[in-house]
Amino acid sequence: MEKSKVYFSNLRASSNMNLLQKLERLVRRAGIGDIDFKGKYTAIKIHFGEPGNLAYLRPNYAKVIVDVVKSLGGKVFLTDCNTLYVGRRKDALEHMDAAYENGYNPFTTGCQIIIGDGLKGTDEAYVLVPVGKHVKEAKIGRAIMDADIVISLNHFKGHELTGFGGALKNIGMGCGSRAGKMEMHSDGKPRVKTAACVACGACIKICAHGAISMVDKKAGIDHAVCVGCGRCIGMCHFNAITAAWDESNDVLNEKIAEYSWAVLYGRPHFHISMVIDLSPNCDCHSENDVPIIPDVGMFASFDPVALDVACADMANRAPAFPGSYLAEQLEKQGGNAGARQDHFHVTHPETNWMSCVDHAEKIGIGQKAYELIEI
Repeated sequence: MEKSKVYFSNLRASSNMNLLQKLERLVRRAGIGDIDFKGKYTAIKIHFGEPGNLAYLRPNYAKVIVDVVKSLGGKVFLTDCNTLYVGRRKDALEHMDAAYENGYNPFTTGCQIIIGDGLKGTDEAYVLVPVGKHVKEAKIGRAIMDADIVISLNHFKGHELTGFGGALKNIGMGCGSRAGKMEMHSDGKPRVKTAACVACGACIKICAHGAISMVDKKAGIDHAVCVGCGRCIGMCHFNAITAAWDESNDVLNEKIAEYSWAVLYGRPHFHISMVIDLSPNCDCHSENDVPIIPDVGMFASFDPVALDVACADMANRAPAFPGSYLAEQLEKQGGNAGARQDHFHVTHPETNWMSCVDHAEKIGIGQKAYELIEI
């Protein structure tokens, strides 16, 4: 089998070509123009960044991709789905406020923002996953499934549960509705934090299955009746209902791969990863630690599996930044900051990012074998 092509450009710039021009050259050389965009709805899946975090991608990069898609005749929008955890992106109103605060708006990016799973994270499409080991029916943000074409624009960074967050994480977890995210992170059934519950009854009113009742002025969920739709999480104004967050990291990674399959199967897709400001944790944090390695470059491919592996390989060749969390972990573990090792496993020893790409390859999303083409 022919290796997947992954295109790479370093971050050197000059008066003749800045980084934004290099990004456009990269995606065009990588073949984005081979997709028929004319009149097609095109979702660019991106992480807008949790306010307080400064490692997320600048909107300038998104505008480059938006302009390329427009030049090819596409009808483009930026999108992400609401979060499962409590933060500034839990519902569409706060999510869009957060995006605007971080510089994402129609004037800076050249297109509209649509939150993929609606106001409360419950506007979802149900997608059968016949290849699924864990997921039989994925719950994906409806606006994303309504698109004809999907592009992922990824900030490649470390992640405390998955090892790193790249294309598959951005697509699989990022496109899941609230119920979808709950399914990936746990057994799919929410829990009540009784200390936070004020017995307002809003969760009872929203539950269509009669799974919630009041006991001693606290809400309780009958998991034998609950279907895991997550509507109660979105309805609770006191953040008293949450997912269990109890899934093993390897199973979580495999579920992310299966959700990625649900998003990508049967339609054109293209993927871009920026390996810059590589913080140890996800952009969902309202803070970002110093990068663990120097900036590496920008990558593009039609194959998200090969893309993630190529980004990880290049990142692992880079030295640890002195004073970074990675350097601290290496010192604790007796490692050498200049030696070859898996930076992501060193940073988060309980993670195994290979479980995601292995499973993604197994279910036919792409392949790990790649040819790196430097532009």
